[in-house]
Parts: sequence; C-alpha cells; structure tokens
Amino acid sequence: MSDWFPHVGGVIDDIAIVRSMWCQEGNHFPAVMETQTGHRGRAFDHPSFGSWATYALGSGNKNLPTYVNIGRASSPVQLTGGYLGATYAATPFQAGATPIPNLYPPQSSNARERDAQMQTLVALNQEFRERHAFNTDIAARVESYALAGRMQLSAPEVVDLAKEPKHVQDLYGIGEKPTDEFGRQLLLARRLVENGVRFVQICHAGGGNGSWDAHGDMKTHEPLCRAVDKPIAGLLTDLKQRGMLQRTLVVFTSEFGRSPWSQNTTGRDHNPKGFSSWLAGGGIKGGTVHGATDEYGYRAVENPHYYSDLHATILKQLGLDHQKMTFRALGRLFRLVEEGHGPIEQILT
Repeated sequence: MSDWFPHVGGVIDDIAIVRSMWCQEGNHFPAVMETQTGHRGRAFDHPSFGSWATYALGSGNKNLPTYVNIGRASSPVQLTGGYLGATYAATPFQAGATPIPNLYPPQSSNARERDAQMQTLVALNQEFRERHAFNTDIAARVESYALAGRMQLSAPEVVDLAKEPKHVQDLYGIGEKPTDEFGRQLLLARRLVENGVRFVQICHAGGGNGSWDAHGDMKTHEPLCRAVDKPIAGLLTDLKQRGMLQRTLVVFTSEFGRSPWSQNTTGRDHNPKGFSSWLAGGGIKGGTVHGATDEYGYRAVENPHYYSDLHATILKQLGLDHQKMTFRALGRLFRLVEEGHGPIEQILT
C-alpha cells in the first residue's frame, strides 16, 4: 500500500488484491453500465448487480430494504432493478447525519393511529389490485410505501449512530473532518448488515464522473484517500472484532483504472485495460496478491480477469452459481454473467 493508505496498510493481511482486472469500456457511463450489469449497451434494461443478488437471495429482514445504496451514485444504472422489476431496485440512503429523509412520523400521531392508517392503506391497495392491471412499477411503489411504514418502526434505531460507543466511532474516523462523512456511511453499512440487509452499495465522491476522475492532477487523490483510508480500515477491524468478517464480503472497486501515462501534465486518463480491485472477508484469502499488469501498468497480462469474473466470485461467496443466474424477459433468456472465466479461485479459501 502507498503512504496515502496507511490505515488500510495496517489491515492488508485481511485483503486480497486482484491486480489484473479489465473491462471493455473506457468512458464513465458505458463502463458503469458494463461493470454494474455485466452487459454493454442499453438495448435491454439490464438490472444492477445488487438487484440480481436481491432477486436470488430474497430479504433477510421484515422492516428494512434488502438492497441499499448509500451516497451519490455516478449513474442511475447503479440503482436499477431493470427487467427484474422495480421491486429489486436499490433503496437510496443519503450520506451524512440524516440517511433517510422524513423517517420519523409526526409527533402528533401515536402508534394506534399509525396501525389504523396502515390497515386502511392495505385495504385500499388490495382494492386497487383487484380493479386494475398491475405492472411492476406500480407494485414497487405500493411496496415502497408499505416498507416506508415498516421502516418507521425499526429504522430510526438502526440509523442512530449515536448508540455506538465512542471507541467504535473513533475506529471509523467519525467526528474527524476528513473522515466523518464516509465513516458514517461505513458504520451505517455495518449496522444495516447486522439487521439483515443483504446488499449495501456505498458510493464515495460520486455524481457525474466523480471526484476521483483525476484528469487534471493526481494530487486530487490525496484528500480522497485520506477521507476513505481510516473508515475502510475501521470497517474491517470492526467486522473482525465482532466475528462478522468471515460472513460479510467487502469489495472495493471502480469501473476502470487510470492510465500510466500523463494527461494535462500531472493528470491521468481512463484505463480499462488493467486495474486493481480488492476483496476482504466472506471466505476471501487475506494477504493475497493475484495477477499483474505489464511493466508499464497498462494492460492486464498475468491471470487477466474480465469484470464478470469479479461478479462470479462475489456470487460464489454468496452461495450462488453464476451459471444459473438467468431470467426470462422480453421473449428471451438473460444471463448476468455471459463472459469471463468464472470465480477467481486463487483468492478464495
């Protein structure tokens, strides 16, 4: 690890780094589409990877979403349920002190009134189902309102990070200027996983091309590294101390890497031909380095892995067979993973 990641360097024995990832697309939006859905182009409304996992595994709780996105995504593709249906789309949580807007019911109402309102809503929704043809968007909207009602019962406690001891908050850098926001995102992710949320996607400095898009000067990565370094190490340490790391898979990746040559003197361009991703926990062989690029750091040459291999690896660790991840829609059979070599066995225990 470089000196921009001293805290992650301290937990490197729990991390497996794959230095030979590659993908086809070299521009942000199509690359996000490729790496999120396993497909190139938008001829079909492919679902995001989290939606596939949600569809395959189902919910692990009653009062929280199954698939959560925290932070500003670079593209709506990162959140979509696609042809699986809107029910499997991500539920967006915000970064910061208020992850879920309008979470708390009006103080003027009480639990009995809320129960009566929910029963009335259920009856009205049932009547609507019987009278009108139902499409997935309407079904998802109805379910989202029902989920919102249930979330008011349990989510306030889950998102209340003040309940965490100070030494745990300190692990994530909460209360420190560079690390507070991302630290809150990661601590919230841990609390969501503890409460049965299957899949949590966390976006740092996203929106548009994202702050990591260092065409002008690679020095802009320094404060970004500082913002994520301590929280990442804190998450891995916290999961390990709680006995959760071996059943929680942590994946750190992007849609592509940066070029080894300069751009605008001190910047770097996009490079989909060779970059790194890393994984930890969830049956991953820590302290492992797998694959390599050429001598210039441009192209993956030793054990190259197309992005679908990362998908297949994650699925295997979730107990799923990537070859069986299929769905019939629009008159044809779709597969999540259509290319690649399958799971990256060399990094698995």
